[in-house]
Amino acid sequence: MLSTPTQPPSGANVARVVRIDAASRRMLRARDKMDRSYDKPLDVAALAQVALTSEAHFIRTFKETFGETPHRYLQRRRLERAMALLRESERPVTEICLDVGFTSLGSFSRTFTHVIGMSPTAYREAWRTGAGTAGYVPTCVVMSWTRPMGEPQDSSFGEADRNGSP
Repeated sequence: MLSTPTQPPSGANVARVVRIDAASRRMLRARDKMDRSYDKPLDVAALAQVALTSEAHFIRTFKETFGETPHRYLQRRRLERAMALLRESERPVTEICLDVGFTSLGSFSRTFTHVIGMSPTAYREAWRTGAGTAGYVPTCVVMSWTRPMGEPQDSSFGEADRNGSP
């Protein structure tokens, strides 16, 4: 839904042009709003208004476009930011929880543990004793490796798994 490539005339030495339709542009605006305001309370109604659609249509179209629901996307963005703060600072877990947009330490810890596989405190400790002492690792590698993963069937991007197989 995001792009419809157009074919250049046969024999032409022209790069392919990708066009983004208006509905996809509106979904991108809503996702950008989520990226900018992940630390604030966001509801589907406000995001649907940014995308100029009804709430039900927004949820359905967002999932078709990006491969995950708006709630799951926002949750993932918040967890990614929390992981970075846990790695890079000594701030208390409660403070990090509130700064990334969660309103309850219990729901933050439960969600973090479910998605990452360990508690926020254990993640910080593992980072300090393991990866943190391994020397410099480029940020893009850290982001890719530590990105919270959903169930394999949730991804529609065709990414290879961590073992390198498609």
